[in-house]
Amino acid sequence: MPEQSYLSMGPDAFEVGVSWHGSTVVLEVSGTVDLVTAPQLSESILTAMSNEPEAVIVDLTDVLFLASAGMTVLIAAHEQVMASARFAVVAEGPATGRPMKLVGVDQLVTIYPTLESALADLTAA
Repeated sequence: MPEQSYLSMGPDAFEVGVSWHGSTVVLEVSGTVDLVTAPQLSESILTAMSNEPEAVIVDLTDVLFLASAGMTVLIAAHEQVMASARFAVVAEGPATGRPMKLVGVDQLVTIYPTLESALADLTAA
């Protein structure tokens, strides 16, 4: 499966790395997810879906700032992905997990504290 990355310059550089764990695709996001970079995250998710994974995990462990535009992308992706695959987000801490819980994203999207826990749950037979 193709590997894909988006890069921005600066201290909060945005990047999406794609890796496969069996039939589960993991998008490892780093940097700032805001109005400028959210469309790139959305495109990365759509590209990953074109390979028909059984599950999609968006790992926000290395995200330094998650704006509402990024949360909107995650909610929209959840709605699109759930028609054909399972969807989860890895988010923990003040930069990602806390804002998502404050605005109620955790009521719509399954959120795990670690990539390991998400993979264990979504790849279980």
